[in-house]
Amino acid sequence: MLFYLLAFAFSLSFVSPIPTEQKPLQIPVPDDERPTDLQDSLRGRPLHGRFLHITDFHPDRFYKTYSSTEEDYACHRGEGPAGVFGAETTDCDSPKSLINATFQWINDNLKDTVDFVIWTGDSARHDSDEEIPRTEEEVVSLNKMLVTKFQEVFGKKDRPDDTNPTNDFVIPVIPTFGNNDIMPHNIFQPGPNRWTKKYASIWRQLIPEEQRHGFVRGGWFSVEVIPNELAVLSLNTLYFFDSNTAVDGCAAKTEPGYEQMEWLRIQLQFLRQRGIKAILMGHIPPARTESKQSWDETCWQKYTLWMRQYRDVVVGSIYGHMNIDHFMLQDFEDINKKALRGDEQPFARTALDDDLNAQSSAEYLTELRAGWSRIPDPPRRKIRSRSGLGYFYELFDKITRRTKSKSKEEKFLEKIGGEWGERYSVSLVSPSVVPNYFPTLRVVEYNISGLDTALARMPYTELISKTSCNGNREKINKDAESRSKRNHRNSKKPDFKVPKPPSKSSPPGPAYSPQTFSWLGYTQYYANLTRINNDFTNSSEDGLLGEERWHGGKHKGKKPKEKSKKHHKDFKYEVEYNTRDDSIFGLKDLTVRNYIGLAGRIGEYRPATGDGIESAALDDQRDLQEGTVSGLDNEEDAQMNPCGGHDLEVSRKKHKKQGKKHKHEKRIRKIWFTFVRRAYVGSKEEAELHEEF
Repeated sequence: MLFYLLAFAFSLSFVSPIPTEQKPLQIPVPDDERPTDLQDSLRGRPLHGRFLHITDFHPDRFYKTYSSTEEDYACHRGEGPAGVFGAETTDCDSPKSLINATFQWINDNLKDTVDFVIWTGDSARHDSDEEIPRTEEEVVSLNKMLVTKFQEVFGKKDRPDDTNPTNDFVIPVIPTFGNNDIMPHNIFQPGPNRWTKKYASIWRQLIPEEQRHGFVRGGWFSVEVIPNELAVLSLNTLYFFDSNTAVDGCAAKTEPGYEQMEWLRIQLQFLRQRGIKAILMGHIPPARTESKQSWDETCWQKYTLWMRQYRDVVVGSIYGHMNIDHFMLQDFEDINKKALRGDEQPFARTALDDDLNAQSSAEYLTELRAGWSRIPDPPRRKIRSRSGLGYFYELFDKITRRTKSKSKEEKFLEKIGGEWGERYSVSLVSPSVVPNYFPTLRVVEYNISGLDTALARMPYTELISKTSCNGNREKINKDAESRSKRNHRNSKKPDFKVPKPPSKSSPPGPAYSPQTFSWLGYTQYYANLTRINNDFTNSSEDGLLGEERWHGGKHKGKKPKEKSKKHHKDFKYEVEYNTRDDSIFGLKDLTVRNYIGLAGRIGEYRPATGDGIESAALDDQRDLQEGTVSGLDNEEDAQMNPCGGHDLEVSRKKHKKQGKKHKHEKRIRKIWFTFVRRAYVGSKEEAELHEEF
């Protein structure tokens, strides 16, 4: 028995550990293939294991400081509370001062610490002022301006002898189309069209030369941000967008959405063959709840199928557009062959609002939670002893168990797709720079340990044979194949081919199992414009966001005093929260299994004892003192430190004696309260969150 225990412990040594701190890594890249000019410029650069995600700038050259935030004025005219760096919690767009200050802060604080930048679109103002309608020239010039700002921070010094435009940046900056980067907004015709041609010129420094033909055809392209190791695939999500009436989904071969999905499938297959991992990025996320969706259903179905079949390749996916901070799960059990082909619409979902207002965003988040409430509940685990002997007792029990009946843990793992949670994939949505709430940006940390080891440099087939931890993946693949065959028999059109899943001998991908390129966590930064603009110091008790279509903001109707004008504080971004030391979300890393657990806890409607919002502040203080985190399963989870961002503000009203039913309806789990508070970047007042959620 001791021999088996030692052998098992030895096998664990092949699993990549989660690094607590990463040091810059210089990686030599083999010269076995002719690199592109962009890839050639990336060779030999140090890696830091971090990348920047920034989205939805919406710069507005007509923004006027101390103008009105009312809908008829849109921060262009009149007198009102529009601050020097923007009008937070309104529908006004970003002043040039905010854009400049943001890039200056990135230059001073992030420039030399990130490996690449993911820029997910909407780089022109909204067309919200009838007196100053947008023009095509304005949309183009604003996007050119932002390329220039990126070049000022991440560009190389001018060299007169260098005429290659793809060699102008120190690190890759990968853009994508937003629905406001074209005219009319939302409407993107099949390519090649005037917009793909214009942006091929605007982004010529950012798109690899060999990708430009495909980009002109449809607006999609890829960049190997770490040559021969990691690629970023930029999707043109406007062809998936339910509000784009110029196209019709991804089922018909004549549609650009179909062509893009084929391109994505071929790219993922090619990357799999080369042993390269992929990050997917786009503007509009694949949001989908019981009654609403942002993508055409056929596009969502294909995307989700691709995520299942290429889960060994995809590291993760990142989007913008929605302005609220959240994540979403794609459930592979929702894949429907008839819906894939456009023969059936399983549910009559309506399109999500183009720009979520306060009411529609609250409804959307509430529906997300309702969907997560159906995630299988994990069995409660016993707390292991500090000596670690409890683990070996559990292992001994498993080895010596003679009964064929499945344990609760085994049943749970079957429901979520094995020990790595391979029934789901995850998409992350970052909030925006434009201050609909507070301006934000995000730095994601990914695992670079192992890139300089022999294991990481082995041919892919050798790597597979040396890595264990296959879990229940063989069963998952068999289930997927059997469903495909069953649907194939029932289909009248047997021409749709399902891509092959991961090899039965391959390890789980970096989205599921901690390894090289797995996302370790992210730091969410925000700029508190109320404090920075310094125009209103004691206004938090009124001016809450309403349910009207246009947001006038929490300072709506007010005018700053003359003595406070222009006396703003220094602009800066500060940490709102960091997932790596966040006691509320408790994410050890950003692998799918951890997000399944987080979504399941958010979806629990009945709060555990002491887990309502009324007791959250006391719980946080107790956690700090005792070094434990309430609501987590085991002692290992409880070792996480509390977050250093916003403190969780809660109601301190005294309890009144009420019936159990009333208590159940009113009490909200603090993890849900934290989730919605962070969704709005801490800009909504406590009273409003209580009222809405």
